[in-house]
Amino acid sequence: MEPGQERRWRVPPGHVVVKCAAAAAVTALLVLYAHDPQFRFLAGAAAIGLNVLALRDLIAPVRLAADGDGLTVVTGYARRHRLRWDEVVCIRVDERRRLLLHTRILEIETADDLYLLSAFDLGADVHDAADELYRLRARTDR
Repeated sequence: MEPGQERRWRVPPGHVVVKCAAAAAVTALLVLYAHDPQFRFLAGAAAIGLNVLALRDLIAPVRLAADGDGLTVVTGYARRHRLRWDEVVCIRVDERRRLLLHTRILEIETADDLYLLSAFDLGADVHDAADELYRLRARTDR
């Protein structure tokens, strides 16, 4: 990677659009059916949840960025944490099968923390992201 270049993994824009549309639709239903207390409670909870998720995707769409100096990872709701390559202990992909689900999570481990990113966070296959991180890290070790 050339100096000043950065590789970024972000939430796919299509997912953001779907979350925003769902949040708007549920919020509209909440307003239209405000006279029904049970529906208002359920739709209100759904609207709050969807709006929170959509807002996070709009505030912090880039969940992981890497350059020659290290990584930047989004933690919590939308806080960014910078890691130098020498702080990264391990990069691995955790795969699990439970019931009918097959999950893959990119794990970035430091001495103090473990950062977990899914394909939905990265907008890419976690194996591809891990391979690219391995290559970037190897270039800096020389």
